[in-house]
Amino acid sequence: MRTKKLLLNLSKRFPKRFAKMHHDFVGLMAGKLPEEAKKILLCLDFDEEVLPIALTERPDLILTHHPFIYGTKGWVLKHDPRKKALYDRVIDNGLVVYSMHTNFDTGKDGMNDALAEALDLKNIYVPEKEIMMRIGELKKEMPVEEFARYAKKCFKVEYSLLIAKGNPMIKKVAVIGGGGSRDWPVAKEEGADIYISGDAPHHVRREIVVEGYNYLDMPHEIEKIFMPQMKKLLLEMDESLDIVIVDHEELPKVI
Repeated sequence: MRTKKLLLNLSKRFPKRFAKMHHDFVGLMAGKLPEEAKKILLCLDFDEEVLPIALTERPDLILTHHPFIYGTKGWVLKHDPRKKALYDRVIDNGLVVYSMHTNFDTGKDGMNDALAEALDLKNIYVPEKEIMMRIGELKKEMPVEEFARYAKKCFKVEYSLLIAKGNPMIKKVAVIGGGGSRDWPVAKEEGADIYISGDAPHHVRREIVVEGYNYLDMPHEIEKIFMPQMKKLLLEMDESLDIVIVDHEELPKVI
């Protein structure tokens, strides 16, 4: 498939204007787009662990969720020697890295739709105050701790952190993958019984406790759902594409 056509199709679903709303950096990160994209490598982050795999697989395009270069390229490459060294190896080896971050999180059938579907939520909708968030209902309500165990299983992680200060029974659920903990007031205002996100700092957790709300802090790695979801969307465009998934990121060990 022609690379520009592939990226144009993705941009219609996940426009860069969504990323601009979040002051994000997406799009072409390194290299020159090839005429054709027959083989695509998908990963959450392109880093030194993925490079040897990319050099073996030789994909036409490496598509990541988190931006390979977060910030203006000139500034990052000047101030981050590790990133500069990796960038130089990407260029020297003719690799191409393209990233879709908060535009993928926000767009239809992207990250947060995939997470809501993984929870098997029904009547899913997008609140006006935070278009990245998805809110839906469980088939049946369940106690908050039972729901936490259920969500952990749905997202295939070994642990989560639960603040259970709100409704003891869970029916309506709000979710933003990654580091969206600060958006908990939107979820509460929408009447969600619990809000799921991650990377909650101490003061945010205290706000949630004081307000008497339920919050489930999930590892950022639940965003690994990017890979199977993106593979599905790409194959819907062109079933002949060769998709390589690199799932190399392990959760920290709980001691």
